[in-house]
Amino acid sequence: MADDVLKINGLETSLGQLKVTNEVIAILAGIAAMEEDGVYAMSGGITGELAQALGIKNLSKGVKIETDEEGIHVNIYIIVELGVRIPEVAWSIQEKVKKLVEKMTGSKVTEVNIHVQGVNIHKPGEEQK
Repeated sequence: MADDVLKINGLETSLGQLKVTNEVIAILAGIAAMEEDGVYAMSGGITGELAQALGIKNLSKGVKIETDEEGIHVNIYIIVELGVRIPEVAWSIQEKVKKLVEKMTGSKVTEVNIHVQGVNIHKPGEEQK
């Protein structure tokens, strides 16, 4: 299987087959993660920050997807709000991402790893220095 494309089993017809890119899976995982209370932002590293500075909206920012024979491996990089219980936020994200990606792709998610990259210490409306 190609490193950046997931072939959906059982969806081959006389016209062809369905394949989903890792970028699409990353967008699904990123949307599920950002819906969780306590997540301030996705952490996209230097390339994500550069794209954001250029005004490019990257819905897969902070998500890395790998596919193999076992299934889909998801790594999510987040920044959390100050005061949240990090393990609870991470567990909830894992469940939401697994459920959404499996529902939308029909493929097995073998792991969802959450990497907390930072904590937002600024309150909403407070000016950052």
